Amino acid sequence: MTTPAAVMAKEAEAAEAKPLKSAPVSDITKDVDIPYEKFTLDNGLTVIVHEDRKAPIVAVSMWYGVGSKHEPKGKTGYAHLFEHIMFNGSENAPGDYFTYLKQIGATDENGTTSQDRTNYFQTVPSNSIESALFLESDRMGNLLNAVTQDKLTNQIGVVQNEKRQGDNNPYGLLRYVINSGLYPEGHPYHHSTIGSMEDLSAASLDDMKLWFTDHYGPNNAVLVLAGDISAAEAKPLVEKWFGRFEAGKPLPQVNAPVPTLAEKRTVVIHDKVPADTIFLAWALPGLNDPDYVPLAVGGSVLGGLASSRLDNILVRDEKLAVQVSAYVLPYVHSSQFQVLVVVTPGQDPDMVAKRLDEIMTDFITNGPTQAEVDRVAMANASGSILGLEAVGGFGGKAVTLAEGELYSGSPDQYKKEMSALSTLKAPTVTAAMQRWLTRPVLEIRVVPGERVPAEVEGFFGAVTKIAPPDSAAKVDAAADTAAAPAAPVVEMAKDELSTFPAPGAPAALDLPTVETAKLKNGATVHLARREGLPVVRITVRFEGGFASDGAAPGTASFATRVMQEGTMTRDSKKLAEEQERLGASISGGSGPEETDFGVVAMKANLKPSVTLLADVVQNPAFADAEIERVRTQQLAGIKSEIGTPASLARRIMPELLFGEGHPYASPMSGSGTPEAVAKLDKAALTSFHQRWIRPDNMTVFVVGDVTMKEILPVLNDGFGKWKAPKGVTKGTIAADAPVPASMGRIVVINRPNSPQSYIMAAQVLPVKGTDELTPLYAANEILGGDFLSRINMDLRETKGWSYGTRTQISRQKGPVPFIAYAPVQADKTGPSLVAMQDQMNGFLGDNNVTQEERDRVVNGAIQELPGSYEASSAVMAQMQNDAKFGRSFDYAEGTAGRYGALSKEDIDAALRGVVKPDELVWLIIGDAEVIRPQLEGIGMPVEYREAE
Repeated sequence: MTTPAAVMAKEAEAAEAKPLKSAPVSDITKDVDIPYEKFTLDNGLTVIVHEDRKAPIVAVSMWYGVGSKHEPKGKTGYAHLFEHIMFNGSENAPGDYFTYLKQIGATDENGTTSQDRTNYFQTVPSNSIESALFLESDRMGNLLNAVTQDKLTNQIGVVQNEKRQGDNNPYGLLRYVINSGLYPEGHPYHHSTIGSMEDLSAASLDDMKLWFTDHYGPNNAVLVLAGDISAAEAKPLVEKWFGRFEAGKPLPQVNAPVPTLAEKRTVVIHDKVPADTIFLAWALPGLNDPDYVPLAVGGSVLGGLASSRLDNILVRDEKLAVQVSAYVLPYVHSSQFQVLVVVTPGQDPDMVAKRLDEIMTDFITNGPTQAEVDRVAMANASGSILGLEAVGGFGGKAVTLAEGELYSGSPDQYKKEMSALSTLKAPTVTAAMQRWLTRPVLEIRVVPGERVPAEVEGFFGAVTKIAPPDSAAKVDAAADTAAAPAAPVVEMAKDELSTFPAPGAPAALDLPTVETAKLKNGATVHLARREGLPVVRITVRFEGGFASDGAAPGTASFATRVMQEGTMTRDSKKLAEEQERLGASISGGSGPEETDFGVVAMKANLKPSVTLLADVVQNPAFADAEIERVRTQQLAGIKSEIGTPASLARRIMPELLFGEGHPYASPMSGSGTPEAVAKLDKAALTSFHQRWIRPDNMTVFVVGDVTMKEILPVLNDGFGKWKAPKGVTKGTIAADAPVPASMGRIVVINRPNSPQSYIMAAQVLPVKGTDELTPLYAANEILGGDFLSRINMDLRETKGWSYGTRTQISRQKGPVPFIAYAPVQADKTGPSLVAMQDQMNGFLGDNNVTQEERDRVVNGAIQELPGSYEASSAVMAQMQNDAKFGRSFDYAEGTAGRYGALSKEDIDAALRGVVKPDELVWLIIGDAEVIRPQLEGIGMPVEYREAE
C-alpha cells in the first residue's frame, strides 16, 4: 500500500531542481585586475598609482609599517593611540583633521590600527587631490609641534572609552584571552591592539613624540592613489608634497615566530552571552607562507561557506548549534585559525564540544572534497570582483595594492593568491591542515553569567575591563594629574607648501538615467545601468516590513529567514551550494516598511542567479524542521540583543516612543519578542507570504552592467508568470495610528558592572518621510549627526567621556523619530545627559547656527557628492528611496542646489520647529547603582527596570 507520505516523497524527489549551470571560475577571475604603476621617492616613500576614470574621485590611502607588534612592554596601545593623535591637527593644518576632510568632500575617511600596520585613508573628488596630499604630507612631516599634552590627555580618554565600549559587549574579553593564550609573553602578538588601561594612562608627551619620530618616516610608508589620476599626473604632486622630507629611522626587524602550545589549553570564562560558546584557536604561519591559502580554504570549507561542514552538521542536521564559523585571520608573522560554535540552548556543551572534536578530526584526516574547494574559489573570485567597485575605503582597490606592497613586497599579491586558489587541489588543503591543526589547541569556553575577575587573572588587560567603573575613572584622573605643560609651538614661515590649498569646484553629479518597464505580470522594473564591472545587483522589494507584524512581533523577520532555508525543490544545503557555485549572494530581510530579497550576481551567471532568487521568493517550503531551527536562532538572537547595550536600547525605545500596539513599536531589529516568536508556525508564515510577498505588491530594482533589453527576459522567466494568491487580500500598514503625547522622562535599565552607560534619547517629530527634509538633515548634522557636530565634539573631543555620539533623523514614510545616542563612561552618565541637553537647548536657544557651520555642512554636502555614489549599492539605495518617498529619479542630482540654497536661518528654523528637548524620552542602559546618584536633581521622572 502506498501511503500519502510516500507519494509526497516521490513527488518531491521528482520535482527536485536540477543544478543550475555555472560559468567556470576562470571566466570570473579574468576580470580581476588592478593595473598600477609604482615609483619610489629619494626619501624612500613608496608610491603606487592605479588609474580608474569611472568617476571623478581619487582614493588617497597612506599605510605605515607600524602596528601594535612594535610596542614594547609597558607601552601597549601606543600605535592605536597615536592613530588618534594624527587626527588632531598638524602644524600647518591646526584643529581637527575632519574639519579639512569635510571641506574637501572626503568620503570613506578613517584610520585604523592592527598588529602589523596603521593606515589613514579618504576618497576625495578629483578637484581635491592636492588638498588631500597637503594634509597627509603635513602630518607626516610637520606634526611634532602640534602634539600637545591637552590633545594627548583628551585622546587617552577617548581611546579608553573605545576600549570600554568594546569590552562592555558580549564576548568583549575574548580578544584578550585569545592573544595571550596563543602567544607567550614577550611575543609581539601577545597583547591586544587596544592596549591596557594602565599603559594608556601612563603615555607621556615624550612617548608620543618618540613614537612618531621612530615610526612615521616616509621610508616606512606606502602611499596609494587610486582613481581619476594617472601616474604621470601623480608623480609631480607627490614629489612636491612629500619629496622634501628626509628619510626616518630604519625599523628593526620584528621577531615573531609561530608558537606551538605545549599541550591543549582550556580556559573557562563567564560573560553576558546568549548561550554557551566553544572557541578554538591555533597559531598558524603568516600570510606569505605557502600554507596560508590552503589553510584559509580549509577554514572556509569547515565554517565559512553557507554550505560549510559545521553549518550542515551542527546547525542544519543535528541542531546542536545556532551559529558556527571557522576562518583564518591573516597576519604577517603568525595568522590564526579560529572556530566558533554557539551551542543551542538546552544542549550539553560538553557533548557538543565532543561532537565538534569528532568533526574536526574527520575533516583534518580526510580533508575537503574538490567540489568544496572549487566553491570557495568561486566565492572568493566573485568577492574580489565586487571589491573592484570601490577605489578606496576599508576594502577597495587601494587597500588591495597597499596590503600587497606592505605585507608581501608586491602590490599584485592578490593575483598570486587568486592563482594559487584557482588551481588548488583538495589534497594540498588536507596536508596543510594536518601539519598545523594537529598541534595542541587553545579552547575557550564562554559560559552565560556575570563576569568573574578570577577567571581572567593572568590574561593581558582583562582585569581592568571588569573592574568597577569608579576605579576606571581613577585611572583617567591619574592621566589628568600627570599632565605636563604643553610643548611650545615653533612658528614656521608660511609658504606655498605650508598653506592649505583650497579645493576647486567639484564635478556635477551625473547618475545613470533610470529606465522603467513592466513585467508580464504587471510588476514595475526600474533599471540604472552602470557599466564597468561584470556584476548585476537586483532587489525585489515588497511593501510591508516588521511594522506589519501586529500582535506577533518578529513575524516578518522570521518569515524572510525561513524563506532562505529551502524551497519546494531545493533544501537549505542545495540553496547554499547553488549560490556558491554561481558566485551569487542572495539575501533577504525586513525594515519597518518594506521587505527586500536581492541577489548580487556575476553577469556570466545572471540567468541562473535570477532563477535561484525567484525560487526563494515564490516557492518557500516553510519546512517544519527549518522553522524550528530558525526559531531557535531567532530566540538566541533576541537574547544576544538583550545582552548588548546598544541592541537592548533599540529593542526598548520604540515602545517607549510609539506606545504598545503601534505598528512602529516593535524592536528596531525586527527580531520581535520571545513570546511571539515561540508561537509562530507554518500557517502564520504562509499567511505573511500570501499577504505581503506577492507580485501585485512587488517592485524590482536593478543596477549594473546590463540593459533593459537584456534583463527583462531574464526577470520575466523568473517572475513573469507569478500571480497573486486568490482570495487573499494584500496587507496594509496603519502608519497613521495615533502616537502617545511626548513627555520628558528617564528609563534606566539595570546592567550591573557595566564600565559604560549607553544613553539613547528620542522623540517622534511632526514630519513625515515624504516631506522635503534637507534643512532638517543639515540642522541635525550640526547638532549631532556628524563627527564635527556640537554634541560629539563636546562629549568626545572636549570632555573625553565617549568614543563617539550621534543624532539621527530616522526617515520612513510614517512618523519620523529623532534619535540621539551616546555610549559614555559610567561615572559620567548624569553629566553626559546634562551636556547633551545643554547642547540641544543651546542650539534651539541663543546658540544659533553660525555661518561657519552652515558653510561646512553645505559645502561638504556638495563636495561629497562624487564619492557618495561610487558603489552600485548606493545607486540602488537612492533609486529605492526615490521610489519610496515619491520623488523623481534625478532627485540626487538636485542635492547641490537644495543645499546651496540653504541659509543659516533656514537651518536654524528646521530643527527649532520640530525638536523639543523637554519632551525627549531618555533611555539609559548601565549599572543602576552607579547611575542613580548621578540623576538626582535632573528634574525628570526616573524609572528603573531590570534588563531581562
